Amino acid sequence: MADYSTIKGFTIQSLASDPSNPQLGQVWYNSSSKVLKGYKFVTGTGAWASGGNANTARYHLGGCGTQTAGLIMGGTTLPYPAVTDLTEEYNGTAWTETGNLLVARQAFVGLGTQTAGLAVGGILTTEPPTVYANVEAYNGTSWTEGNDLNSAKDNLAGAGISTAGLAIAGPPPVNQTTESYDGTSWTEVNDKNSAVNEVNAAGTQAAAISFGGYKPPTYSAITESWDGTSWTVANSMNTARSKTGGFGIQTQAIAFGGENASPGYVAITEAYDGTTWTEVADLASARRAVALGTMGTSLLGLCGVGLIPPPTTTNLTEEWTRANAVKTVTVS
Repeated sequence: MADYSTIKGFTIQSLASDPSNPQLGQVWYNSSSKVLKGYKFVTGTGAWASGGNANTARYHLGGCGTQTAGLIMGGTTLPYPAVTDLTEEYNGTAWTETGNLLVARQAFVGLGTQTAGLAVGGILTTEPPTVYANVEAYNGTSWTEGNDLNSAKDNLAGAGISTAGLAIAGPPPVNQTTESYDGTSWTEVNDKNSAVNEVNAAGTQAAAISFGGYKPPTYSAITESWDGTSWTVANSMNTARSKTGGFGIQTQAIAFGGENASPGYVAITEAYDGTTWTEVADLASARRAVALGTMGTSLLGLCGVGLIPPPTTTNLTEEWTRANAVKTVTVS
Protein backbone atom coordinates (compact mmCIF):
# COMPACT_ATOMS: atom_id res chain seq x y z
CA MET A 1 0.00 0.00 0.00
CA ALA A 2 1.36 3.45 -0.91
CA ASP A 3 2.33 5.71 2.00
CA TYR A 4 1.25 9.33 2.49
CA SER A 5 4.42 10.85 1.00
CA THR A 6 3.95 8.86 -2.21
CA ILE A 7 0.34 10.00 -2.59
CA LYS A 8 0.53 13.56 -1.29
CA GLY A 9 4.24 14.44 -1.21
CA PHE A 10 6.46 15.03 1.79
CA THR A 11 4.94 15.84 5.20
CA ILE A 12 5.11 19.33 6.72
CA GLN A 13 8.36 19.98 8.58
CA SER A 14 8.28 19.93 12.37
CA LEU A 15 10.74 22.49 13.74
CA ALA A 16 11.62 23.53 17.30
CA SER A 17 11.68 27.19 16.20
CA ASP A 18 10.73 29.25 13.15
CA PRO A 19 13.35 29.08 10.34
CA SER A 20 15.66 32.11 10.14
CA ASN A 21 15.32 32.44 6.37
CA PRO A 22 12.00 30.91 5.25
CA GLN A 23 11.05 30.71 1.57
CA LEU A 24 7.88 32.23 0.18
CA GLY A 25 5.10 29.64 0.49
CA GLN A 26 6.97 27.52 3.04
CA VAL A 27 4.80 25.89 5.74
CA TRP A 28 6.04 24.29 8.98
CA TYR A 29 4.86 23.14 12.42
CA ASN A 30 6.50 24.88 15.38
CA SER A 31 6.75 22.08 17.93
CA SER A 32 7.64 24.50 20.75
CA SER A 33 4.59 26.75 20.36
CA LYS A 34 2.53 23.90 18.86
CA VAL A 35 1.38 26.17 16.00
CA LEU A 36 1.23 25.56 12.25
CA LYS A 37 2.85 28.51 10.44
CA GLY A 38 3.57 29.72 6.91
CA TYR A 39 5.58 32.42 5.15
CA LYS A 40 3.43 34.49 2.85
CA PHE A 41 2.93 37.71 0.92
CA VAL A 42 1.28 40.34 3.12
CA THR A 43 -0.82 42.81 1.15
CA GLY A 44 -0.71 46.44 2.22
CA THR A 45 2.89 46.64 3.37
CA GLY A 46 6.05 48.19 1.96
CA ALA A 47 7.73 51.58 1.75
CA TRP A 48 9.85 53.79 -0.52
CA ALA A 49 13.23 55.27 0.49
CA SER A 50 15.72 57.54 -1.27
CA GLY A 51 18.38 55.90 -3.43
CA GLY A 52 21.36 57.26 -5.35
CA ASN A 53 20.68 59.96 -7.94
CA ALA A 54 21.06 59.08 -11.61
CA ASN A 55 23.69 61.03 -13.55
CA THR A 56 21.23 62.30 -16.18
CA ALA A 57 17.66 63.43 -15.47
CA ARG A 58 15.24 62.13 -18.13
CA TYR A 59 11.87 60.51 -18.78
CA HIS A 60 10.24 58.08 -21.27
CA LEU A 61 13.24 55.78 -20.82
CA GLY A 62 13.74 52.02 -20.58
CA GLY A 63 14.83 50.06 -17.55
CA CYS A 64 15.48 46.50 -16.41
CA GLY A 65 17.34 44.51 -13.77
CA THR A 66 16.90 44.62 -10.00
CA GLN A 67 17.25 47.04 -7.11
CA THR A 68 20.89 46.12 -6.58
CA ALA A 69 21.74 45.61 -10.26
CA GLY A 70 19.60 47.98 -12.29
CA LEU A 71 19.91 49.36 -15.80
CA ILE A 72 18.39 52.50 -17.36
CA MET A 73 18.85 53.63 -20.96
CA GLY A 74 17.69 56.17 -23.48
CA GLY A 75 14.83 58.57 -22.83
CA THR A 76 14.10 62.24 -23.28
CA THR A 77 15.76 65.23 -21.68
CA LEU A 78 14.28 68.70 -21.72
CA PRO A 79 13.70 70.72 -23.82
CA TYR A 80 11.82 68.13 -25.91
CA PRO A 81 12.67 66.43 -28.26
CA ALA A 82 16.21 66.01 -26.91
CA VAL A 83 16.36 62.19 -27.03
CA THR A 84 19.40 60.48 -25.50
CA ASP A 85 21.34 57.24 -25.98
CA LEU A 86 22.88 57.26 -22.46
CA THR A 87 22.97 54.04 -20.39
CA GLU A 88 23.52 53.85 -16.63
CA GLU A 89 23.98 50.91 -14.23
CA TYR A 90 22.91 50.86 -10.56
CA ASN A 91 24.71 48.83 -7.87
CA GLY A 92 22.21 49.42 -5.08
CA THR A 93 23.91 52.67 -4.08
CA ALA A 94 25.07 54.69 -7.09
CA TRP A 95 24.57 55.01 -10.85
CA THR A 96 27.50 54.70 -13.28
CA GLU A 97 27.47 55.61 -16.97
CA THR A 98 28.35 52.74 -19.31
CA GLY A 99 28.06 51.91 -23.03
CA ASN A 100 25.56 54.00 -24.99
CA LEU A 101 22.67 52.66 -27.03
CA LEU A 102 23.43 52.38 -30.74
CA VAL A 103 20.42 54.58 -31.49
CA ALA A 104 18.96 57.25 -29.19
CA ARG A 105 15.30 56.55 -28.48
CA GLN A 106 12.41 57.27 -26.13
CA ALA A 107 9.03 55.71 -25.21
CA PHE A 108 10.37 52.13 -25.38
CA VAL A 109 10.62 49.23 -22.95
CA GLY A 110 13.51 47.37 -21.33
CA LEU A 111 13.60 43.65 -20.58
CA GLY A 112 16.00 41.33 -18.77
CA THR A 113 18.90 41.95 -16.41
CA GLN A 114 21.81 44.33 -16.00
CA THR A 115 24.12 41.95 -17.87
CA ALA A 116 21.57 40.62 -20.38
CA GLY A 117 19.10 43.34 -21.27
CA LEU A 118 16.96 44.41 -24.21
CA ALA A 119 15.83 47.81 -25.47
CA VAL A 120 12.64 47.20 -27.47
CA GLY A 121 10.87 49.55 -29.88
CA GLY A 122 10.42 53.26 -29.17
CA ILE A 123 10.61 56.57 -30.99
CA LEU A 124 13.62 57.90 -32.87
CA THR A 125 15.03 61.39 -32.59
CA THR A 126 13.53 62.51 -35.89
CA GLU A 127 10.78 65.11 -35.90
CA PRO A 128 7.96 64.34 -36.49
CA PRO A 129 8.52 61.24 -34.33
CA THR A 130 9.23 57.95 -36.09
CA VAL A 131 7.98 54.77 -34.39
CA TYR A 132 10.69 52.12 -34.28
CA ALA A 133 10.76 48.29 -34.52
CA ASN A 134 14.44 48.00 -33.66
CA VAL A 135 15.70 45.88 -30.75
CA GLU A 136 19.13 46.18 -29.09
CA ALA A 137 20.76 43.69 -26.72
CA TYR A 138 23.07 44.58 -23.81
CA ASN A 139 25.79 42.25 -22.46
CA GLY A 140 26.81 44.26 -19.41
CA THR A 141 29.21 46.44 -21.39
CA SER A 142 27.86 47.35 -24.82
CA TRP A 143 24.80 47.19 -27.07
CA THR A 144 24.41 45.20 -30.30
CA GLU A 145 21.64 44.98 -32.90
CA GLY A 146 19.02 42.29 -32.42
CA ASN A 147 16.14 41.13 -34.59
CA ASP A 148 13.34 43.67 -35.07
CA LEU A 149 9.79 43.42 -33.82
CA ASN A 150 7.23 42.40 -36.43
CA SER A 151 5.58 45.81 -36.14
CA ALA A 152 6.99 49.13 -34.95
CA LYS A 153 5.82 50.04 -31.43
CA ASP A 154 6.22 52.86 -28.95
CA ASN A 155 4.73 53.40 -25.48
CA LEU A 156 4.69 49.62 -25.16
CA ALA A 157 5.05 47.36 -22.11
CA GLY A 158 7.21 44.29 -21.60
CA ALA A 159 7.62 41.23 -19.40
CA GLY A 160 10.21 38.48 -19.10
CA ILE A 161 13.91 38.29 -19.88
CA SER A 162 16.20 38.74 -22.88
CA THR A 163 15.74 35.14 -24.05
CA ALA A 164 12.05 34.76 -23.20
CA GLY A 165 10.17 38.04 -23.35
CA LEU A 166 6.93 39.75 -24.29
CA ALA A 167 6.34 43.08 -26.06
CA ILE A 168 2.84 44.23 -25.16
CA ALA A 169 0.54 46.83 -26.82
CA GLY A 170 2.19 49.72 -28.62
CA PRO A 171 1.65 52.96 -30.50
CA PRO A 172 -1.26 55.32 -29.89
CA PRO A 173 -4.07 55.86 -30.19
CA VAL A 174 -4.70 52.22 -29.14
CA ASN A 175 -3.03 48.87 -29.63
CA GLN A 176 -3.77 45.31 -28.52
CA THR A 177 -0.94 43.29 -30.08
CA THR A 178 1.46 41.02 -28.23
CA GLU A 179 4.77 39.64 -29.51
CA SER A 180 6.77 36.82 -27.93
CA TYR A 181 10.58 36.62 -28.06
CA ASP A 182 12.69 33.44 -27.88
CA GLY A 183 16.09 35.12 -27.75
CA THR A 184 16.36 35.23 -31.55
CA SER A 185 13.10 36.27 -33.16
CA TRP A 186 9.71 37.78 -32.39
CA THR A 187 6.39 36.01 -33.03
CA GLU A 188 2.95 37.59 -32.92
CA VAL A 189 0.68 35.85 -30.42
CA ASN A 190 -2.84 36.52 -29.10
CA ASP A 191 -3.93 40.13 -28.65
CA LYS A 192 -4.94 41.79 -25.40
CA ASN A 193 -8.67 42.23 -24.79
CA SER A 194 -8.49 45.94 -24.04
CA ALA A 195 -7.28 48.36 -26.69
CA VAL A 196 -5.20 50.92 -24.78
CA ASN A 197 -1.71 52.33 -25.07
CA GLU A 198 0.85 53.51 -22.47
CA VAL A 199 0.29 50.33 -20.40
CA ASN A 200 2.83 48.68 -18.14
CA ALA A 201 3.36 45.03 -17.29
CA ALA A 202 5.12 42.63 -14.94
CA GLY A 203 5.91 38.94 -14.81
CA THR A 204 7.34 36.42 -17.24
CA GLN A 205 6.79 35.24 -20.79
CA ALA A 206 4.53 32.46 -19.48
CA ALA A 207 2.77 34.35 -16.68
CA ALA A 208 2.39 38.13 -16.99
CA ILE A 209 -0.04 40.90 -16.12
CA SER A 210 -0.64 44.24 -17.86
CA PHE A 211 -2.20 47.18 -16.06
CA GLY A 212 -3.42 50.72 -16.66
CA GLY A 213 -3.15 52.63 -19.91
CA TYR A 214 -4.79 55.35 -21.96
CA LYS A 215 -7.55 55.27 -24.57
CA PRO A 216 -8.19 58.88 -25.55
CA PRO A 217 -9.71 60.65 -23.74
CA THR A 218 -9.93 58.11 -20.90
CA TYR A 219 -7.31 56.72 -18.50
CA SER A 220 -7.61 53.01 -17.73
CA ALA A 221 -7.41 50.88 -14.59
CA ILE A 222 -7.84 47.61 -16.50
CA THR A 223 -5.69 44.61 -15.55
CA GLU A 224 -5.21 41.59 -17.80
CA SER A 225 -3.54 38.28 -16.99
CA TRP A 226 -1.43 36.30 -19.51
CA ASP A 227 -1.12 32.51 -19.19
CA GLY A 228 1.41 31.97 -21.97
CA THR A 229 -1.31 31.70 -24.61
CA SER A 230 -4.06 34.24 -24.06
CA TRP A 231 -5.11 37.29 -22.05
CA THR A 232 -7.93 37.31 -19.47
CA VAL A 233 -9.41 40.44 -17.90
CA ALA A 234 -8.75 40.54 -14.13
CA ASN A 235 -9.65 42.93 -11.30
CA SER A 236 -8.81 46.54 -12.07
CA MET A 237 -6.42 48.84 -10.22
CA ASN A 238 -7.93 51.29 -7.74
CA THR A 239 -6.59 54.32 -9.63
CA ALA A 240 -6.87 54.65 -13.42
CA ARG A 241 -3.60 55.90 -14.96
CA SER A 242 -1.05 55.48 -17.72
CA LYS A 243 2.75 55.73 -17.94
CA THR A 244 3.19 53.90 -14.64
CA GLY A 245 6.23 52.09 -13.34
CA GLY A 246 5.95 48.45 -12.38
CA PHE A 247 7.79 45.30 -11.39
CA GLY A 248 7.31 41.87 -9.84
CA ILE A 249 5.57 38.69 -10.93
CA GLN A 250 2.01 37.90 -11.96
CA THR A 251 0.90 37.09 -8.40
CA GLN A 252 3.04 39.67 -6.60
CA ALA A 253 3.33 42.90 -8.57
CA ILE A 254 3.84 46.58 -7.80
CA ALA A 255 2.47 49.48 -9.89
CA PHE A 256 3.61 53.00 -9.02
CA GLY A 257 3.39 56.58 -10.24
CA GLY A 258 1.94 57.48 -13.61
CA GLU A 259 -0.34 60.03 -15.24
CA ASN A 260 -4.07 60.68 -14.98
CA ALA A 261 -6.49 63.50 -15.73
CA SER A 262 -6.27 65.03 -12.26
CA PRO A 263 -3.82 65.94 -10.82
CA GLY A 264 -1.83 64.64 -13.80
CA TYR A 265 1.11 63.29 -11.81
CA VAL A 266 0.55 60.27 -9.57
CA ALA A 267 2.48 59.17 -6.44
CA ILE A 268 0.16 56.25 -5.67
CA THR A 269 1.61 52.74 -5.34
CA GLU A 270 -0.54 49.60 -5.54
CA ALA A 271 0.33 45.98 -4.76
CA TYR A 272 -1.28 43.04 -6.60
CA ASP A 273 -1.62 39.60 -4.98
CA GLY A 274 -2.82 37.74 -8.06
CA THR A 275 -6.44 38.73 -7.46
CA THR A 276 -6.76 42.20 -5.97
CA TRP A 277 -4.91 45.53 -6.02
CA THR A 278 -4.31 47.24 -2.66
CA GLU A 279 -3.00 50.77 -2.16
CA VAL A 280 0.28 50.85 -0.25
CA ALA A 281 2.87 53.54 0.50
CA ASP A 282 3.12 56.42 -1.98
CA LEU A 283 6.25 57.55 -3.78
CA ALA A 284 7.96 60.50 -2.10
CA SER A 285 7.54 62.47 -5.36
CA ALA A 286 4.66 62.09 -7.82
CA ARG A 287 6.07 61.26 -11.25
CA ARG A 288 5.21 59.76 -14.62
CA ALA A 289 7.08 58.29 -17.60
CA VAL A 290 9.58 56.58 -15.30
CA ALA A 291 12.02 53.87 -16.37
CA LEU A 292 9.76 51.38 -18.14
CA GLY A 293 10.57 47.71 -17.62
CA THR A 294 11.13 45.20 -14.86
CA MET A 295 13.39 46.66 -12.18
CA GLY A 296 12.96 44.37 -9.19
CA THR A 297 10.63 41.97 -7.46
CA SER A 298 7.65 42.81 -5.28
CA LEU A 299 10.05 42.69 -2.31
CA LEU A 300 12.83 44.97 -3.63
CA GLY A 301 12.19 47.41 -6.45
CA LEU A 302 13.47 50.58 -8.03
CA CYS A 303 11.80 53.76 -9.32
CA GLY A 304 14.24 55.46 -11.66
CA VAL A 305 14.01 59.17 -12.60
CA GLY A 306 11.02 60.37 -14.68
CA LEU A 307 8.96 63.51 -15.14
CA ILE A 308 7.75 65.58 -12.17
CA PRO A 309 5.73 68.82 -11.97
CA PRO A 310 5.71 71.51 -13.36
CA PRO A 311 6.90 69.49 -15.72
CA THR A 312 10.60 68.94 -15.32
CA THR A 313 12.85 65.91 -15.46
CA THR A 314 14.29 64.41 -12.29
CA ASN A 315 17.31 62.23 -11.51
CA LEU A 316 15.90 61.09 -8.16
CA THR A 317 15.82 57.36 -7.47
CA GLU A 318 13.51 55.69 -4.96
CA GLU A 319 13.93 52.14 -3.63
CA TRP A 320 10.99 49.92 -2.66
CA THR A 321 11.20 47.39 0.17
CA ARG A 322 8.49 45.05 1.35
CA ALA A 323 9.00 42.28 3.88
CA ASN A 324 7.05 39.04 3.77
CA ALA A 325 5.79 37.83 7.14
CA VAL A 326 5.39 34.63 9.14
CA LYS A 327 1.69 33.98 9.62
CA THR A 328 -0.13 31.52 11.85
CA VAL A 329 -2.26 29.05 9.93
CA THR A 330 -5.69 28.53 11.47
CA VAL A 331 -7.68 25.39 10.65
CA SER A 332 -11.07 24.16 11.81
